[in-house]
Amino acid sequence: MLWPDFSEIPPLHARRLVLRELREADAPAIFRLRSSPEVMRFIPKPLDTRSADSLRMVREFSQAAIAGDAIMWAITVKGSDRLVGYIGYWRIMKEHHRAEVGYALHPDLWGQGLASEALEAVLEHGFRVIGLHSVEATVAPGNIASIRVLERTHFQREGHFKENYLVNGRFVDSMVYARLTPLRH
Repeated sequence: MLWPDFSEIPPLHARRLVLRELREADAPAIFRLRSSPEVMRFIPKPLDTRSADSLRMVREFSQAAIAGDAIMWAITVKGSDRLVGYIGYWRIMKEHHRAEVGYALHPDLWGQGLASEALEAVLEHGFRVIGLHSVEATVAPGNIASIRVLERTHFQREGHFKENYLVNGRFVDSMVYARLTPLRH
């Protein structure tokens, strides 16, 4: 059983990015992402309609971190502290040493390899520091860009589930990708 300690969320560094702890002050930037139909197109969650929704998300992740159930970082470009996305383990299955990763990035930064960079930093932390054995990601079959990010970071498709998510009154498919630790225990 994992007993992660997220009392302090360390910054993670990638070539062009710094991942830092989410702050309540990030709520307006998160709201811009989570209220955007373009960003949320493949995320099976309703659009945020009020900035309070995004603030609640930040607070919920803070509480989940204290419990060791989740850890989320703000994605920032080196040289700027402004949140341009977020990434982290939104669900940690402690008994299985497995976590589910999720991420969102501002559309102006899509196609530049930044999501892959952020994901590699989070995976490195998950495997080496948290002690994860595997990481999974759920993705919509039509989300080709996210599938490319996962494949580029050595995830493999584990399954395709038919109409297993109810999104806006419609059942949709999902695919699960996973990556095993490169470390041998």
